[in-house]
Amino acid sequence: MNFPDILASLIHDMKNSLGLVINTIDDLGEELHVQENPKLGTLQHEARRLNSNLITLLSLYKIDKGQLTTNIEEIDVEQFLYEISVDNQATANNMGITISYESEEGLVGYFDEWLMRGVINSLIGNGLRYSASQILLHAEFRDDYLVLSIDDDGNGFPQSMIEAQSAQQQKKPEQGETQLGHYFASLVSHMHSNGEREGFIKLANNQRLGGGSFSLWLP
Repeated sequence: MNFPDILASLIHDMKNSLGLVINTIDDLGEELHVQENPKLGTLQHEARRLNSNLITLLSLYKIDKGQLTTNIEEIDVEQFLYEISVDNQATANNMGITISYESEEGLVGYFDEWLMRGVINSLIGNGLRYSASQILLHAEFRDDYLVLSIDDDGNGFPQSMIEAQSAQQQKKPEQGETQLGHYFASLVSHMHSNGEREGFIKLANNQRLGGGSFSLWLP
């Protein structure tokens, strides 16, 4: 067994153990009737962020090995965003942050639900670090793309990141171009295609909540 395979096996074990830790933290919060507690929120957030990073690393390993391909399904987008918001709300509440979602009624998307859920959970984890009080999940159909956006009311992305993306949007990402979560989001977006069109990501500032906005464009 080579080192990448050993590392992947260890990541899988760590992810399972961390999942038990996260569930225990959530259960303790409910048993103690904790509402907004910054310390508990930080503990929940960091544990979930670490778990998300482990899932991302394991997914990247499988993609590199050709063991992970997209399973495209018809998805009720409003229900999809609702479930993600519920999954992250307890942690957000303990950090004094509200997660909401908006989607036109009856909007349907065609994408790999498991991969996209992992991407959005990772992006929410980043958003919780930088938002002041709100995160908004938004979905719409624009220019023949399903656009899934994660907006926050923080200070936004550095201008250097906004300017750098224009030269990168039309090509597949190279490893190391962005931080891990952004790289994974870009890679998964590109894995979704329709004819000659491929998905891509887009960063912007001063959108719905006045802070940063990370969008996934799926054809």
